[in-house]
Amino acid sequence: MKTICLYFEIHQIIHLKRYRCFDIGRDHYYYDDYENERSITDIAERSYIPSLTTLIEMAKVNNGAFKVALSLSGVGLEQLEIYAPRVVELLHELNDTGCCEFLCEPYSHGLSSLANEECFREDVERMRVKIKQMFGKDPKVFRNSSLIYSNEIGAMVADMGFKGMLTEGAKHVLGWKSPHYLYHCAYNNKLKLLLRDFKLSDDISLRFNNPDWSEYPLFADRYIGWIDELPEEEQVINIFMELSALGISQPLSSNILEFLKALPACAKEKGITFSTPSEVIAKLKSVDQLDVHYPMSWVDEERDISCWLGNVMQREAFDKLYSVAERVHLCTDRRIKQDWSYMQASNNFRFMTTKNTGIWLNRGIYDSPFDAFTNYMNILGDFISRVNSLYPVEMDNEELNALLTTIKNQGEELEVLHKEIDKLQAKLAKVSPKSEPVKKEPAVKKSAAKPVAAKKTAAKKTKKA
Repeated sequence: MKTICLYFEIHQIIHLKRYRCFDIGRDHYYYDDYENERSITDIAERSYIPSLTTLIEMAKVNNGAFKVALSLSGVGLEQLEIYAPRVVELLHELNDTGCCEFLCEPYSHGLSSLANEECFREDVERMRVKIKQMFGKDPKVFRNSSLIYSNEIGAMVADMGFKGMLTEGAKHVLGWKSPHYLYHCAYNNKLKLLLRDFKLSDDISLRFNNPDWSEYPLFADRYIGWIDELPEEEQVINIFMELSALGISQPLSSNILEFLKALPACAKEKGITFSTPSEVIAKLKSVDQLDVHYPMSWVDEERDISCWLGNVMQREAFDKLYSVAERVHLCTDRRIKQDWSYMQASNNFRFMTTKNTGIWLNRGIYDSPFDAFTNYMNILGDFISRVNSLYPVEMDNEELNALLTTIKNQGEELEVLHKEIDKLQAKLAKVSPKSEPVKKEPAVKKSAAKPVAAKKTAAKKTKKA
C-alpha cells in the first residue's frame, strides 16, 4: 500500500539593516525591525494563517487519516512569537489534533553542518529543546537547512540520537534508483533517510498556477492518479515544500488550498494513505544505503550548495564567520549568542550569489550580490570585534578553552565550599542558638573575560622575571 509523506517548512528571514563601515564599533544592533515586522505579518496573513487553518480542518474532517509534518527554524519562530502570535496559536491547535509531527532543524537555519560540528550540535540541541518546550514533543526526525545532506552530516545526526532524516532525491546521487523507498546513511545504518520527490513536490509549489505548464490546471484526482500509477513496490512518496508555497508562491486565488483539501478523499479512493516521517520509518525497511560524498540540497537545478558557497565572496564571508565559531561556542553572553544565530542564517549567503538560475531572487535591501557582501562584512566586522573584546585575541582557542574550564571549575568549587559553610552554620545554630552566627565570606563574582586577562598578565610578568 502506498503512503504519502507530506512535509512543510516554516522559516522567516531576519532582515539586516543598512550598515556602513563608519558604524563599526559604534552600533551593535544590526536588524531592520520595520522590515521584519512587515514581511512576517504579510506572509502570516497571506499564507501561514489560511494554510494552517486548512491543515487543522483536514486533520479533523478526515478523522486521523490525514497526517502532516512540520519543521520550524528557531529564528523564524522568534519572529512569529513577536509579530504573528496567531500563527503560534494555530501551530498548537494543529499539534492538538495528533495528526502532526514536528521535526527538528538547526535553530539558526544556518550552514554550521558544513563548517563546525560543535556549533552544529549546539544549534540543533537548542531547537530540540524549543520544540519540546512549546509542543511537548521530543523530535525523532531531523531536517537540515534546505535539506543539506552528506555522509558526514548523516553520521553527526545519527550520533545525536535521531532515527531519521529528510533530504533531497537528487538525480545525480540516486542515478537509476527511485526516491520512493526508505534508505539509510552510508556511515550509520541506524539513520533512515526519506528522499524528496522533487517533481511531484514542485508540481504543487512551483508549477501549480502556471498557465504555460502542460498539466495546467491541475486537479487533486489527476495528481493522486500519478501517484497511483507508480510501480506497486514503490511505497512512500515524499512531498516536501515550504509552507509559504501555499499563498505566496501559489496565490490563494489559484485555489491551491481547495486542491490540498481534496487530496485525502482522492487518495482514499485509490487506497493511498498519509503518514508522518516517524510512521514511515517504523513501517518500512531500508532497501539500500545512500552514499553522498559531497553535500546536496533541494535548491536550484544543481541540488548542491553552490547557491551559498559558489563564489569567492560567499566563501570569504563564510570562512570569516566561522573563524570565531569556537569562541562563540565558549561564550555565555546572550546578545552575542543571539546575533550569532541571526548571522548564521543561510539567506545571508544566498543574497551574495552570482548564479544565473533563471529565477528572480528577492535580495531585499541589496542592489547586487556585491552590495550584500559589503553590508554583511561590515556587520560581521563589528560582531567579531565584540567577540574578540571578550577574550584576548592573542590566545589560541585551545589555551582559551583550558583557562575558561579552570575558571569554571574554580567557581564550582567555591559554590560547594559555600554550601558546606551554610551547613556548618546551621549545625552551629542548633548547638548554640544564642551565639553570634559565623560571618560568611562574600561570594566571589564569576567573570568570563577578566580572569583570563589577569592570568595572561601574570604569565607575562613571570616570563619577564
